[in-house]
Order: sequence, then C-alpha cells, then structure tokens
Amino acid sequence: MNRFGRLASVFVLLVAPSWAFGADDEVSVDLTVPAVTDAAPAPGTRVRQFKKDYVGSRVYHTLYLPTDWKPDRKYPVIVEYAGNKLRTTSLGTVEGSSLGYGVTGGKGVIWICMPYVNQQEMRNQETWWGDVDATVAYCKHTVKRICNEYGGDSDNVFIGGFSRGAIACNFIGLHDDEIASLWRGFICHSHYDGVRQWGYANSDRPAAAERLARLGNRPQFISQENSVEATRTYLKEALPTGKFSFVPLKGVPHTDTWVLGNRPERAALRDWFARSLKK
Repeated sequence: MNRFGRLASVFVLLVAPSWAFGADDEVSVDLTVPAVTDAAPAPGTRVRQFKKDYVGSRVYHTLYLPTDWKPDRKYPVIVEYAGNKLRTTSLGTVEGSSLGYGVTGGKGVIWICMPYVNQQEMRNQETWWGDVDATVAYCKHTVKRICNEYGGDSDNVFIGGFSRGAIACNFIGLHDDEIASLWRGFICHSHYDGVRQWGYANSDRPAAAERLARLGNRPQFISQENSVEATRTYLKEALPTGKFSFVPLKGVPHTDTWVLGNRPERAALRDWFARSLKK
C-alpha cells in the first residue's frame, strides 16, 4: 500500500483561479487541492483509479486518502460529483472538484470524485449525465469497494457536488433504493434537482419528487451563490418535513472553489458535516 507505482501522469490543477471569489472578497485562500497522479494510494495523495471492467478505458474516479489514514481505522467518506464543463468556472472533471477537500482540509475523511460514465465512448462525461444507469452502477460498486479496502465507514458516507453535481446528489444519489441507502447526508452547492426543468429526460418535478421521496429524514446542506430562496421555496412544497440547512454565499460566483478559503460559510459547512456524522 505504501509503495508508489510508476508515475504515468500528473494533472496540474488551478485550484485558486481568478473566478474563485468575488472582486470585493477578502477571504484568504488557505487550501490547495492535491494534483492527481497514477501512484498507489497512500496518506495525503490523490490518485486515479479504475473500476475493474473499465481498465484500459477513459472512465475512472479519483481517490484521496487523508493525511492521517491508517489501514486499521475507519473513516467517513465524501463522494463528490463535478459540475458541467463551463468555459470559465468548471472543468467538468473528477480532477477539477474541490468541495470534499474544502470540507475536510485533507484530514480525517476519505474523498472520492466519481465519474459520469459515457458508456458508448468509454470515457468520463464532462457535460450532463452520460449513461445514467452505468453512472449509478459505477458509484454503487466503487463506494462499497473503497469502504472494504480502505476503511471507509459505511455508516458515514456523504454525497456532494457543485452545479451539475449538486443536482446529481438527488438525480444520481437517489436514483433507486439501493444507491439511496448509501448516504448519511448530502452537500448540494448551486442548483438542486427539481427546482427547474433542464434539457434531459426526467428533470421534471414529478420525476424529481419520486427521487426526493427516497431522502427520508437525512440532512442536506444546500448552498448557492447570492440566494437559496428558489430551492427553499421548492422544498417547502416538495418536502416540508425535510432536514435542510440553507446557506447563501453573497458575492461569490458560480464555482466550488469558495471552500478553499477561510470564510464563515465554509465554517458552517464543516460544522454541519461534523454534526451530521453518526457517532
């Protein structure tokens, strides 16, 4: 486990780009997301891995083991989905995600960035869903394997994402009863399944309501740049008994890199995460 394989490639990430914070934001950026390598998993490293039946393809996830990782301990897990590929604010890739690292600062939690599977072209999909069933199957298998092999605590697995990834928390994470049963809590930043209809199948409110019914009483942290009122209004009608925490981010553009700075909203997210863990 401690020996590194041949370093085939390194992804260099711009983790604090010009869009990270508003022009008047004086937040100090104190985190740098680790680059992704093809090394073997080890504490404090972020590596690319393949599900067995996708070896040799361009379908893969990334795995980060925390700096304090030890093989005989259990760790909470954050599963993250990326936003759509956008010209200025999102790479649309597993490498380009930030939320999970911002929540943890690299300590105490296993962080997985999952792909949207393009089954036809055998690659990670950078915009919308690819093959939904294949994406769901990849997630189910990978969460269970990483919990078994790396000490992930199956009672403390969270799903999170930005933009498309925020929608994916319900669209993928509540797709069926089996995948819905994996999660302890949900981190949805910027957009929410069912608030508006998009240009893909089953984005309508009746379909979203079927997925939301699988949430039960599990908590969701819901944040968005400027205002969360559209999502709050929607959920008052769709699930008035839900355990939702709403946090607006004033002056922050459409990005997930806000978690890399020392700001009150990040502190609120970290506090929510700590309170949501099963003790």
